[in-house]
Amino acid sequence: MQQVYFDNAATTQLRKDVISVMADVLYNNYGNASSSYGLGRLSKSLIENSRKVIAKLLNVSAGEIIFTSGGTEADNLVLRSAVKDLGVKHIITSKIEHHAVLHTITDLKNEYGVKVSFLNLDPHGNISLNELEQLLNSSTKTLVSLMLVNNEIGNILDIKTVADLCQKYSALFHSDAVQAIGHYKLDLQDIKVDFLAASAHKFHGPKGVGFAFIRKNAAIKPTIIGGEQERGLRAGTESVHNIAGLEKAMVLAYDNLEEEQNYIKILKSYFISELKSKIPDVSFNGLSEDMDNSTYTLINVRLPIAADKSAMFLFQLDLKGIACSRGSACQSGSSQKSHVLTEILNNDDLEKPSIRFSFSKFNTKEEVDYVISVLKDYIPV
Repeated sequence: MQQVYFDNAATTQLRKDVISVMADVLYNNYGNASSSYGLGRLSKSLIENSRKVIAKLLNVSAGEIIFTSGGTEADNLVLRSAVKDLGVKHIITSKIEHHAVLHTITDLKNEYGVKVSFLNLDPHGNISLNELEQLLNSSTKTLVSLMLVNNEIGNILDIKTVADLCQKYSALFHSDAVQAIGHYKLDLQDIKVDFLAASAHKFHGPKGVGFAFIRKNAAIKPTIIGGEQERGLRAGTESVHNIAGLEKAMVLAYDNLEEEQNYIKILKSYFISELKSKIPDVSFNGLSEDMDNSTYTLINVRLPIAADKSAMFLFQLDLKGIACSRGSACQSGSSQKSHVLTEILNNDDLEKPSIRFSFSKFNTKEEVDYVISVLKDYIPV
């Protein structure tokens, strides 16, 4: 049976060069980075070099990169500290953010009584910049948290405009950039975001490591208490091999960005044209069909299948060797509907199966052809 992996928004295959770097560090650089002897100092040196390399790719200073276990921890660190330590009383966000943001904000509302405003969305899942500016026009200490690339429907936020608005009204701005880092160039000297979250396994790096960008002088305090690692902002012995793998994956992502972007864009465009040709009643959720205003790495497809036949649809695709998702990886095993699609689709459309196909450099047109042929078998004629 053919095996096709089209769930790269959930996680990605490691590059061989990343595995090689990690294996070398695991074998040769096993010292604790907090130790003062040679092996420890070598591990510390590797970590600090990785920090400098990553910072340079984002055009920030090394001290503004804090290594975490991934995007979820980075989101928690920023959001919780913003309320607890920076005096934020009002959070502006949307209902289609990742649950790492939404659930944390709910906890903060319950724990600290922080006010939460959810921006209205148009039928494609876009926020209104005018509404955002109206909400920002307040003397209340405010944090805006909006993701750069939506992990389910692929919409791209106008991050520079949002950052400029936040700066205009003296609000803090946090962006979950997990689906963007490694796929888009970001100059954080030009884009005045205060905080940003990233995760290595979204761009062919290892799981269990990511980072928070924290703008200098933000006065963030740790949420994990213990040692003084990560400039006192994240206690716990550093995972040196994972940090080295993160660095290598990010360097390779940006070294090969243009070539791989072009390849994946062609693949996505081909997938869309074949879907429209072979399944005429297919629909696309959010802006995922729009090659200019959605990420090139995914599409979210709504198929013309009756509700009574859609319940086991993903299972049937799995039996055919096709790995994809009906939403974010965090809820792919859940029976609940996608919280993102629930916000932008009507009840009838929600009953139809919506599938997220997400791509990488390792995918091929032949795999697209196979998936299209399998989908056609389930579409009524």
